[in-house]
Amino acid sequence: MRLSSQPGGTPILILREGASRSRGREAQRANIMAARIVAESVKSALGPKGMDKMLVDSMGDVTITSDGRTVLDEMDIQHPAAKMMVEVAKTQDDEVGDGTTTSVITTGELLVKAEELIEKGVHPTVIIGGYRKAAEKALTALDKIATTVKPNDKGSLKKVAMTAMASKLVAENREYLAEVASSAVLQVAEKTKDGYRVDIDDVKVEKKAGEALTDTKLVNGVIIDKEVVHSGMPKRVGPAKILLLDTPLEIEKTEFDAKINIESPEQMDAFLKEEENMLKQMVKKISTAGANVVICQKGIDDMVQHFLSRKNIFATRRVKKSDMEKLAKATGGKTVTNLDDFTKADLGYAKLVEERKIGDDKMTFIEGCKNPRAVTILIRGGTERIVDEAERSLHDALCVVRDVVEEPKILAGGGSPEMEVSKVIMDYAETLPGREQLAAMRFADALEAIPTTLAENAGLDPIDIISELRARHEKGEVWTGVEVHEGKVRDMRQVNVFEPLAVKKQIIKSSSEAACMILKIDDVIAVGKMKTPPMPPGGPGMGAGGMGPGGMPPGMGAY
Repeated sequence: MRLSSQPGGTPILILREGASRSRGREAQRANIMAARIVAESVKSALGPKGMDKMLVDSMGDVTITSDGRTVLDEMDIQHPAAKMMVEVAKTQDDEVGDGTTTSVITTGELLVKAEELIEKGVHPTVIIGGYRKAAEKALTALDKIATTVKPNDKGSLKKVAMTAMASKLVAENREYLAEVASSAVLQVAEKTKDGYRVDIDDVKVEKKAGEALTDTKLVNGVIIDKEVVHSGMPKRVGPAKILLLDTPLEIEKTEFDAKINIESPEQMDAFLKEEENMLKQMVKKISTAGANVVICQKGIDDMVQHFLSRKNIFATRRVKKSDMEKLAKATGGKTVTNLDDFTKADLGYAKLVEERKIGDDKMTFIEGCKNPRAVTILIRGGTERIVDEAERSLHDALCVVRDVVEEPKILAGGGSPEMEVSKVIMDYAETLPGREQLAAMRFADALEAIPTTLAENAGLDPIDIISELRARHEKGEVWTGVEVHEGKVRDMRQVNVFEPLAVKKQIIKSSSEAACMILKIDDVIAVGKMKTPPMPPGGPGMGAGGMGPGGMPPGMGAY
């Protein structure tokens, strides 16, 4: 990029050749347009009447989903401002697990409204100030209208999970799956002095195509995608005393080179017998301690497999580290790293350990654990695509149940909280000085995008719906929202549509911050791409002396 100095002076090169720069309104317009396009791409997926997206990657793999985070992750987005929208969805998903589509739509709408003000001459900094004040007011308003529930009230948790899955492919079976999700979270919830704490990683999700979605089940224990290592081992052991091993059941190879001189067959025989004896001792230690199941993170020697099967011990190998951690939690066992040091106290307990055939694969079920702090959901479904989408839907359901268990406050859905908060901010805007008042009013308008989109996706007239919602909220009907199945406005509590307060608060936080960040940019400087290095003399593939591949003279082909 060249900038001229004084008139008639020589241009000064500041940026690398090929770099581009856009400033002021041009940069803002481009950024806002990119963010709007991303928001538009997920808009039609919102709500129970939303549509699904089919995403095909460069390898030809197909993903069918309505999950905002998944859609944006699979789209190969290049524009830097559009990438910020992807980050909004990612943050929303990582923090609360649901509301990704809503957060992206809200961010896009905040930028649209801001652009209208910029066109009228309002400075972006003033808009950002108004937006930040409106966001704080929105969070306070949400806290005020939220309903407190008991963290272990399964009925409320199920309603929240059902709402999270209402817009997914699995909506028909959402009641059954909500029961599974709420039971799983309550099983792993730990009571602390400040309430409950839930680690979603304690709920393992395994998926296998086959049977129907209603055959999905919760196992009070752990399922590992492994089979027994030896055909002679028992396929079912109960009650099970489980040894969790993080060391190979093999003769360790030395880390340095060593030579052994063997001069006679007897010496060779003694050497092999000693190796066999060492392996026998390993198995003896395991059986003496009373273990009848061995789950090993590393390898198990063929000879050890034979000895274990002779002792009627069930064994699996090469189990994932994450599965070992879940097994330690579920069975109460300790992971053993040295066979010489372990005792009976290190063994875990389960009522049953069994290898079962699921579809074409064999899996190991560890059920009836002593302290099921870790549980497993086995998802079944008609096709791979359905199973994948069921996994994503169940993840959302588990996350919203966790949100309510950890922060036991809920709101009705269907766009009712957005309408109520919009009304509160409209009243609040009148108290603000100068042009910030306009920004706060635009923030209130942007929140109405959610009920508007719900109505549009259900084939309803958004103008009629929004005007009726405004009238009802003015009368003090806080929980009136869009009931898309009946195609009308009603109290969303009556149709059991509930969402966690944590999800709505995170939407306000992430969308307002992202919108302010994009609005603050007034200069985009893109560095030019690196030039490819010059080719060697004689063209690509030529070596020293201008020889071609294989040392052939230039112009000669390899035949």
